[in-house]
Amino acid sequence: MKVSRRSTLMTAAAATGFSLIPGRVLGANKRVNVAAIGIGARGAGVLKSIDQTGLANIVALCDVALGTQHTAQSEELFPTAKRFRDFRVLFDRMANEIDAVLVCTPDFSHFPASMMAMSLGKHVYVEKPMARTFQEVELMMRAEKKYGVVTQMGNQGHSENNYYQFKAWKEAGIIKDVTHVDAYMNNARRWHKWGEVKGFDSGAPVPENLDWDLWLGTTPHAVDYSNKLHPGNWRGWHQFGTGCFGDWGAHILDTIHQFLELGLPETVSAKKMEGRSDFIFPMASTINFAFPARNGMPAMDIDWYDGRNNTAPVPAEFAGREISGPGKFIYSKEYLFQGDSHGSTLQIIPYEKMRELLAAGRVPRDFGKNSDHYMNFMKACLGEEKTNSPFSVAGPLSQVLNLGCIAQHLGGELKFDRSKKIFTNNQLANNLLKDDVRKGWEQYYKL
Repeated sequence: MKVSRRSTLMTAAAATGFSLIPGRVLGANKRVNVAAIGIGARGAGVLKSIDQTGLANIVALCDVALGTQHTAQSEELFPTAKRFRDFRVLFDRMANEIDAVLVCTPDFSHFPASMMAMSLGKHVYVEKPMARTFQEVELMMRAEKKYGVVTQMGNQGHSENNYYQFKAWKEAGIIKDVTHVDAYMNNARRWHKWGEVKGFDSGAPVPENLDWDLWLGTTPHAVDYSNKLHPGNWRGWHQFGTGCFGDWGAHILDTIHQFLELGLPETVSAKKMEGRSDFIFPMASTINFAFPARNGMPAMDIDWYDGRNNTAPVPAEFAGREISGPGKFIYSKEYLFQGDSHGSTLQIIPYEKMRELLAAGRVPRDFGKNSDHYMNFMKACLGEEKTNSPFSVAGPLSQVLNLGCIAQHLGGELKFDRSKKIFTNNQLANNLLKDDVRKGWEQYYKL
């Protein structure tokens, strides 16, 4: 099928505004027909977890590297699922047989597959962050609303105890009047060992069974194959990934962002940059986000620390204890909280104060039995639950990540108009809110 017909399909769906969701999704047979786009690495894990809910029929697998070691695990687990390299061909041939789609491709290619799926009435689970650019996230939020589909971003901790704890503690008045957050992720990243990078590698042979042109997707400029891009290394490049912040910010800041109703920042400032590059993310950075007062909550800011030796300040209340892995300190007028990432619960420090609150019965401890992130998505597809991280919630969080990535690219202080959604003091930063689009892929940007 020609791309022009695909354009017609998307345009027709947009024009009618109808959801094309098959009746079985509404609960007739309690199973959802699922297609997976991107089935290696993280995609393989998501696919297996969705299958383990017992509510999915895995009907299609799609990957630009089918038939390789990269996709072997998924292909072996689902031998009867139909195979595709191109998600556009997948939808051309199986649109009427699919209820929901898993999009676990690299950050830069989340957008076109998700947009096409939503335009055809398919529910979408997409890995975090939602997309590489601010504009793409904006369009995905609009599409979710327009097409009325179920969506979920893959920040798994957003359906675990940290989510329910933060919600309960805020409602109980334990978490209130937050003024500052220090968030950090100091593990080594793949690009840290590359040293100075002055451009993309070129000349390496493309591996067998990898469709490199298709892998590039909407990328506006042709780039030769390099193992510093695929598999896995794409995350370190401004053009293809969202660095350490995009990778981990969604797991560390998600409940803070949602329940403190942060929305978008007023300023984004690069307080520290080591190894800034036009091509790859810094070796280390400290980025500050300033948010105004909102809904009775005071103005607050977040400092993000990444890089192996660029650690956040440790409060005196935590002295003598070891920080293990990524996490955060949350400063409020009354209490100081410490937490790790994903679904890890918060504690009040010093811990003696938390014990006092527990003994007095002031701190909610029972958060009930809840669906995990995958079950939550599947039950939402069946109309039994609402997703915890739909695009309407995950989108503004992803846009904060997008803005932070721009600061890591350019440095300096960037002032942002929250209502107009533009930078007011840097045109180059505005240019980076969206990307040029490769010829032949424009249709996905026309909602």
